[in-house]
Amino acid sequence: MTITRIAVGGDGVGRLSDGRVVFVPRTAPGDRIRLREGSLQRHRNFARAELGEIVSPGPARVAPPCPHYVHDHCGGCQLQHIAYDAQLAAKRAIVGDTLRRIGKLKVEDPEVVEALEEWRYRSKISMDVKSAVGLHPYDRPNFVFPLADCHITDFRLMGLWRELRGKLALLPQPLTRLTLRLDREERRHIIAETAGEPWLNADELRRSLASTIDGEIICWWHPVEGAARVVAGPATGFPATAFEQVNPGMGILARRWAVEQLGDVRSQTVWDLYGGIGDTAALLVERGANVVSVDADEKAVTWGRSRLPAARFIAARAEDVLPSLPAPHAVVVNPPRAGLHWDVALRLTSEPVSKLVYISCDPATLARDLQRLNVNYQLKSVRAFDLFPQTAHVETVAVMEAA
Repeated sequence: MTITRIAVGGDGVGRLSDGRVVFVPRTAPGDRIRLREGSLQRHRNFARAELGEIVSPGPARVAPPCPHYVHDHCGGCQLQHIAYDAQLAAKRAIVGDTLRRIGKLKVEDPEVVEALEEWRYRSKISMDVKSAVGLHPYDRPNFVFPLADCHITDFRLMGLWRELRGKLALLPQPLTRLTLRLDREERRHIIAETAGEPWLNADELRRSLASTIDGEIICWWHPVEGAARVVAGPATGFPATAFEQVNPGMGILARRWAVEQLGDVRSQTVWDLYGGIGDTAALLVERGANVVSVDADEKAVTWGRSRLPAARFIAARAEDVLPSLPAPHAVVVNPPRAGLHWDVALRLTSEPVSKLVYISCDPATLARDLQRLNVNYQLKSVRAFDLFPQTAHVETVAVMEAA
């Protein structure tokens, strides 16, 4: 069969002889392929299969540079075998198709802003721990292969990991998850998640790393059923366990464009819902807005409040506090992958604001929510941002105005 396009999630799409759509991982548009014998799984309206042989490669196919992608079937990336221009075209089509198919919106495929860096952009990596510390293969989600290097993660974090790999005995046991994170002052954070005893020898690990790693290292102990806390290094207040875009540079571009679409907000009240550590709020304050930022993560809110006293920060679920907030002139929402809570969508439709900007990390829930909001809003513009090169993920910003 011939692969014609890339689907949500990164699988190539072809058709069986009976016309049924089949999804095949690690294939590229234009590839002429044979399926692996015995891999075909038929469902009611579609099928899934594994690649057996590339009869002739499509024009977009390239050699993936990461050995883990090839030999370990690493599930962290989905598109390394596709040239970057073709990745952008695929993401543009994915967003446009999803908005039309799920959202029932009459829109063209949006512009996609290409990434500042195609590689080494991630400021955070999380690894699971089983028989090894590493990542999951896409085709064996219960298995973990040992990680040597991640080509989309910042060199500084991978340098830390290379040194840390030989010192795993100094981490708390039993270790269940290990996260490395780079903050905005280029400090490196080690977050050890465990179901066992407290991390008592974190200072020893930190001292042993200091001879080979330049810069500050901060160790966090994160009990599975508790809050993370610093156990070695300076407690800077930076919430290493809070959500933050793993591609900071591209995140700034997306948020800045989103805020610009609101126009003049001087002296106007603007809601920043699901506002996290306050990056969008900071841009709104720069433009003279009276900002109310809401997020359920108390640590993120505390950090935002400390760095941006000009905004009002509230630690709560957005759907719980909307009735108590001052009426807004405009609203920015940046919800998690699950999209807007129904009560938030209901409030925004029952009491429309002049402008609503939706920053989304999932085209499907964005399309669903835009269809709900379409009752009292008109979609004015959509732009996608490639925050996650080599993966199938895409960030989308949609701008709506009250109808």
